[in-house]
Amino acid sequence: MEYTIIETKQGQLRGASANGVKSWKGVPYAQPPIGDLRFRAPHPPAEWDGVRDALAFGSIALQAQPPEDSIFASPGVTMSEDCLYLNVWTPEDAGERLPVMVWIHGGSFISGSSSLPLYDGTQLALRGGCVVVSLNYRLGPLGFMHLSPLGEGFDSNAGLSDQVQALEWVKNNIAAFGGDPGNVTLFGESAGSMSIAAVLAMPAAKGLFHKAIMQSGGAQSMSSAQGEIVAAAFLRRLGVDGGNLERLKTFSPQELLTATAEMRPAEGEEWPALPFQPVVEPETLPQEPLSAVSQGAAEGIPLIIGTNHDEGDFFMRDESQLASPEEFAHMIRALTGVEDAEAWTSRYAPTVQGQARAMTELYFWRSSLAFAEAQSRYAPVWMYRFDWTLPGHPFFGKAVHAAEMPFVFGNLVLLPRIGIRVEPAMQNLADAMRGAWQAFAASGDPSLPSLPWARYETEARQTMIFDHNPMPQNDPERAKREALFS
Repeated sequence: MEYTIIETKQGQLRGASANGVKSWKGVPYAQPPIGDLRFRAPHPPAEWDGVRDALAFGSIALQAQPPEDSIFASPGVTMSEDCLYLNVWTPEDAGERLPVMVWIHGGSFISGSSSLPLYDGTQLALRGGCVVVSLNYRLGPLGFMHLSPLGEGFDSNAGLSDQVQALEWVKNNIAAFGGDPGNVTLFGESAGSMSIAAVLAMPAAKGLFHKAIMQSGGAQSMSSAQGEIVAAAFLRRLGVDGGNLERLKTFSPQELLTATAEMRPAEGEEWPALPFQPVVEPETLPQEPLSAVSQGAAEGIPLIIGTNHDEGDFFMRDESQLASPEEFAHMIRALTGVEDAEAWTSRYAPTVQGQARAMTELYFWRSSLAFAEAQSRYAPVWMYRFDWTLPGHPFFGKAVHAAEMPFVFGNLVLLPRIGIRVEPAMQNLADAMRGAWQAFAASGDPSLPSLPWARYETEARQTMIFDHNPMPQNDPERAKREALFS
């Protein structure tokens, strides 16, 4: 491994050069959000003297960590409130003005990080001729607690503001890494995709990116009133009221995590399915994302959006997770905001498999379809569905939530660790997905010479099916799609 030094607006960074790719990890894009900056929008990063090492990932945001052997873990990486760091990969022989791809991780707004091996940007940078950026952002109460009603000293949607601040850093610095600040593509999965939906609607993000890829997540937000219910429960659990608000800046990280796990709504209050998520409020997200996009908030931003065939099977796997029909309808209503959820959920069998299918279609697919239609009036849109499976495998036996990740990043080398032999057809699928994503980042069109991909328009509704043999299909499962909006 060799070292490589680069000059940013804040100072010099020492990165590593190996296997045809240069990388800089743990780069601060904002000041540490600690002390008086806890629960505040991020502040721009400070300058430093000398050369700063950027050889290891920065700390991940506060969260309940998965087991070390999980493919969703970040082995050897610390956890801290001081977590606003990003990572950059670029080809060793990079010229200038390469397309830039900025990754936003998922995790239900309460977990995840940019340092997962699944998200390593080496293959994207090396094989696609682009600059890849990934970032951490604040999670849980530190990132998505609706506290702006408390007054000066507290902000809402801090996690979204973190993402916007990272894009500001990219705008100001990425040219030094060979990237084109005028050709930035946001891509993300699950809560990362939902974050992109919100960022598309945020006035502060205007002009900071130019294309978007949303994987397995449409518009997701809660009202200010819902956010206040969650915040009140959090404050009650900590014993904080209007007379001692500054105590919120003094609790230890562990005390905050414990309070988060133990908070409950008051009698009669409606609790959102995701207590931490973007909240509609004047300063950061003044309008519900789907509504804003429907009115042209993201005009001129080309979009790829799609889902996996069996999203819900990631969340519902055994009989212990089976909900009563009433409980399941309540969950879907809380997730989607649709009042008459029973009319939808009654169409599905009251089994684990039936409820998993309902979650796939009612929550993931429907929201993506709605977002695609909204944005297609203002910019080109392409729709996909990931169908690939490995029958009999405990994770990849169905095309579950997050199953596309190693294919998008080209990181199939990780799969033997979980008992999968990588076959040539799998590599072909990875090349097709990675190639389409990078063609889109470069030109605004995901079509490849070997795989033409037409826009999603309401007449044909062409959808690219990524399976053992990727191919486009017009309006897949049309009857089900129509029923979702009836």
